Amino acid sequence: MNKIVIAIDGYSGCGKSSTAKAVAKDLGYTYIDSGAMYRAATLHFLNNFLSPSNPHDVEKGLKSLEISFHLNPDTHKQETYLNGLNVEGEIRTMRISNKVSEVATVAAIRKELVAQQQRLGKKKGVVMDGRDIGSVVFPNADLKVFMTADLDTRAIRRQEELLEKGELVDLQEIKANLADRDRVDSSRVESPLKKMPDALEVDTSNITFAEQVGKIVHSARQIIDKQESYAGKH
Repeated sequence: MNKIVIAIDGYSGCGKSSTAKAVAKDLGYTYIDSGAMYRAATLHFLNNFLSPSNPHDVEKGLKSLEISFHLNPDTHKQETYLNGLNVEGEIRTMRISNKVSEVATVAAIRKELVAQQQRLGKKKGVVMDGRDIGSVVFPNADLKVFMTADLDTRAIRRQEELLEKGELVDLQEIKANLADRDRVDSSRVESPLKKMPDALEVDTSNITFAEQVGKIVHSARQIIDKQESYAGKH
């Protein structure tokens, strides 16, 4: 079967990652979590007391930054590894959430991680989510999706997600964090978050998880069918 590249962008807390994972599973594709890569880079800089605003620190940090993904045989879930160590739990904490936008605005860090992401997507049959996937990482993606949801819905979802991990965070703090990340992500000079003209918009405020996944999978299958039909005629 013909394979395509699916790029999913959108605001923080819209369910991009869980949706992308489900879409990849439905299609038998590889899921690449670009957000986890930036979170892992943030953890790397924090742990090594390196400042993302210091060019010397950035250069030093990137020399020793290796991010990979491995499937957990017990949970059948993909987990993030930083320099050979499993950091999946650590990168999902508020400590990282509060610093990740600061790291993600640095041009040299983005350039390195984009190069890693593009290498991962060369074989096609991938679903990647983030904030600049359709605009920068895969501008020629076969299917671009832009996910959105209102701030209150996103904050409640993020609070539930953190609670599941045993972290109790005030809803107002989460709302402030999300609003700040929206502002930083949308206004940064380097690869700002923006909806591409050819992207399918999916507002997840009032639809179920199954509906949002189904909408994207349906669009993907239409594109695959069209490409196979075209290839069959030529």
